[in-house]
Amino acid sequence: MTVDSPTPSAARDLIAPEVWSAWPDEKLLDLRISQLGVSIEGSVLESRIAELQREIEARGLAFQPHFWLSAEWFSPDGVPGVAIPFYLAHPRLEKLERAQMLEVEGGNEAWCMKILRHEAGHAIDNAYKLRQRRRRQQLFGPSYLQYPDYYTPKPYSKSFVLHLDSWYAQSHPDEDFAETFAVWLAPESDWRGRYTGWPAL
Repeated sequence: MTVDSPTPSAARDLIAPEVWSAWPDEKLLDLRISQLGVSIEGSVLESRIAELQREIEARGLAFQPHFWLSAEWFSPDGVPGVAIPFYLAHPRLEKLERAQMLEVEGGNEAWCMKILRHEAGHAIDNAYKLRQRRRRQQLFGPSYLQYPDYYTPKPYSKSFVLHLDSWYAQSHPDEDFAETFAVWLAPESDWRGRYTGWPAL
């Protein structure tokens, strides 16, 4: 696991979590992310990423995604890695996120693992340029299609797996691939039984 470190100038602006964790929300909101001094190491994310890596290796894949803290969940095109929201690296930041947004995306272990598996699907897609392969395009559709501003899912469709909420696999071919990868990767997933008779299989 590799994680980006702050630059020397940013390190001078750091405020230790022991200091800001007692601050009221209004004061904490005045800080920049780069000042928070949080990291994956030593947080709950460290063990969850380690669990994801064990799942990847258990499936016989020699792949180690890169992880870093960011403002939201994503895997940039062409990058074999995963950005994780910074607020998951400290309980006080999770509390602030919940106060501001009413929920914490990936805020419990099960939900976090589901998103990590999904984002790992994007990361491995990027690492091996799977979207360029004809078979991948035949199964999931071309990646060059634009992401829609909105999509109307078909809740009863059996052509897509069900992993994240809102029938996310139906939103775009790349999301269909990532969702399918996540379903396949999950150690307790009885995907062969669950999707018997479905075109998604």
